[in-house]
Amino acid sequence: MRDKLEKIIKGYEDLQEKLGDPAVLADQKEYTRLSKEYANQGPLVAKAREYVQACDDIADAKEMLDDPDMKEFAQETIAAAEAKLPPLEEDIKFMLIPSDPADEKDIIVEIRAAAGGDEAAIFAGDLYKMYMRFCEHHRWKVETMDVSASEAGGYKEIQFKVKGDKVYSVMKFESGVHRVQRVPKTESQGRIHTSTATVAVLPEADEIDIEINENDLRIDVYRAGGPGGQCVNTTDSAVRITHLPSGLVVQSQDQKSQLQNKIAAMAVLRARLYEKMLAEQQAAEGAERLAQIGSGDRSEKIRTYNGPQDRVTDHRIGFNSTYNGVLLGDGLGDVITALQAADRARKLEQAV
Repeated sequence: MRDKLEKIIKGYEDLQEKLGDPAVLADQKEYTRLSKEYANQGPLVAKAREYVQACDDIADAKEMLDDPDMKEFAQETIAAAEAKLPPLEEDIKFMLIPSDPADEKDIIVEIRAAAGGDEAAIFAGDLYKMYMRFCEHHRWKVETMDVSASEAGGYKEIQFKVKGDKVYSVMKFESGVHRVQRVPKTESQGRIHTSTATVAVLPEADEIDIEINENDLRIDVYRAGGPGGQCVNTTDSAVRITHLPSGLVVQSQDQKSQLQNKIAAMAVLRARLYEKMLAEQQAAEGAERLAQIGSGDRSEKIRTYNGPQDRVTDHRIGFNSTYNGVLLGDGLGDVITALQAADRARKLEQAV
């Protein structure tokens, strides 16, 4: 462990030197990025230095054991230093678990009805209600950004922003395909229908995370439509933005003005580009990438909500809970806590 810690200390010292480089000081974006990295590594480096110092104390004291005048002092020094090592090792193991670079960020959540027609839209609405209860429990602030309602109830698509303490670190496990099996209210024969909805949890990004060139954008404005296709705006206030280099398309129509819709659409675009950048960085790490719970892929089936059996199963860790407890109650926290624990255990195993 000592060799690994000495490399960490050396990297921290190199980082400190970079922060004093005039070229870095002149680049606000790079300086901010390195400053955050430096601050985040501080607690780990302090423990690492304490561990290395204890190892040095032991080595120095052992050299004094053959000296009768110093033997007792050496033995006391060795005993005291060796007593420090186990708790330091335990602390360092947990601090070595890599955190997601986006864990501290707020999020943008997108829920889309997928397979299952009207029932999928209703299920998307149920997922939205589940997340609203969860956010309210955590006292997170929620702001609806864009809505496409279904005539049968629920949503074809709904997009909302969540602000709070370490929101992404909690909600990131929700990205993927959610499947429901239940008997719709309109089903007269009592047959079980299967429907799906996709959830995307995007870490909110700022200009420091992602810089967007206005020349890379095509911005179209159009008239926003209300439920059932009704026109509710007297001016063309809805905004659609296409990011030409990546092909990503985002839109917003539920804000009060064209400017506000553009701001909302840009926030989504920046979040998607940031998510894409993080995914590319993880892919580049290849075999060195630490295991995590789920891939974060929106096409990955992550959870099944079975109404008739009153069971919810998270397929990534085989965790089971009750349908009414999770989808209709406050049980989502238990599922996420289990996911966090499993993710942490995997990372700890590989980090050490």
